[in-house]
Amino acid sequence: MNDNTLSPTTAPLPAAPDPTPVTLLGAGAMGTALARAWLAAGHPVTVWNRTPARAERLAAEGAVVAASPAEAVAGGRLVVLCLLDDASVGEALDGVDLTGRDLVNLTTGTPAEGRTRAAWAAERGARFLDGGIMAVPPMIGAADSGGYVFYSGSSEVFDEHRATLAVPAGTVYVGADPGFAALHDVALLSAMSGMFAGVLHAFALIRREDVAPTDLAPLLVSWLAAMAPMAHRTAAQLESGDFTEGVVSNLAMQVAGNATLLRTAEEQGVSPELLAPYMSLMERRLADGHGEEDTTGLVELLAPRGIDPAGAGPREG
Repeated sequence: MNDNTLSPTTAPLPAAPDPTPVTLLGAGAMGTALARAWLAAGHPVTVWNRTPARAERLAAEGAVVAASPAEAVAGGRLVVLCLLDDASVGEALDGVDLTGRDLVNLTTGTPAEGRTRAAWAAERGARFLDGGIMAVPPMIGAADSGGYVFYSGSSEVFDEHRATLAVPAGTVYVGADPGFAALHDVALLSAMSGMFAGVLHAFALIRREDVAPTDLAPLLVSWLAAMAPMAHRTAAQLESGDFTEGVVSNLAMQVAGNATLLRTAEEQGVSPELLAPYMSLMERRLADGHGEEDTTGLVELLAPRGIDPAGAGPREG
C-alpha cells in the first residue's frame, strides 16, 4: 500500500508547477464539479459528455469540448471517467484506442465491476485505477470539506497522478486490488444507510408529540458522534476473534432492551420495520448461546466463515 493509505489529505492539493492535462468523460453534477476544480487549479481539461450541452457549459470556463470519447481520449494520457454506471464506461470507450492511457474510473460500481474493468483496460494496453468518491458535488474543490476519494488498482498510476487527483478532493489509496475502492466506498455508504434508518425512526417516534425535530436533531448528532468510536472495538474483536472482549452491554442485555424500543414504537404508532431486521439477527445470535458477546457476532450471521461471496463453496481465511 502507499504511504498515505487510509490517511486522506484534508484539503485539495495545489496544482503542480506544470499541471497535468486531464481528459474527463462525463459532465454530470459530479463530473462538472471535478472539471471546475481542475480548471481552477490550472489544469488543461478536455471534456466529453453524451449530452453535449452539459459539456458546453464548461467551455466558457476554459475546458476543451470533444465531439467524441475517442477525440477526448486522444487529448492526453490521464483519462478520468465519471459516468452513470459501469455499462456506460464500456459503451463510451467501445472501439477507442486506449494504448498507453491511464484510466481513472470514478464511476460508481461494485468491487467485481472494478476488477473486471481493470482486466478489460489491461487487455487494451491501459493502466487502471478505480475510485470511490466519498463526497457530494458541493464538497469537490472546497478546502477542508472533508470529502475524499478511495483509490485502488495500479499503485504506479496513483503515485504518478496523486497530485492531480488530490486537487478536487483528498485521496486514500486502499490497495492494488482494483475492487477495494468500491468495497470501501460501499462499506461506508452501507454504514451511513443504517445510521440514516435509525435517525428516521427517531424522528418518527416524536412526530405526533410536542417535540420539535430541530430540538431533537442536535441531541441525535451528539449521541451518534459519541457512539461512533465503538467501530474501533468491533474491529478489534473481529481481528482477535474474541467477541466478549471489552463488552459494555452484552447481547442478552441488548435483546432484552429491544422489547422497550418495540413497545415504544407501538405506543407511538410507528412501524418497527427499520429496526426489525437488526433485532431479528440479535435474537438469532442469542438463541445460539452467545448472550455474553457484543453485537459483533452478528457478522457471523451476515457473512459466515468458509463461504465464498457467491455462496459456491468454501474459501480460505
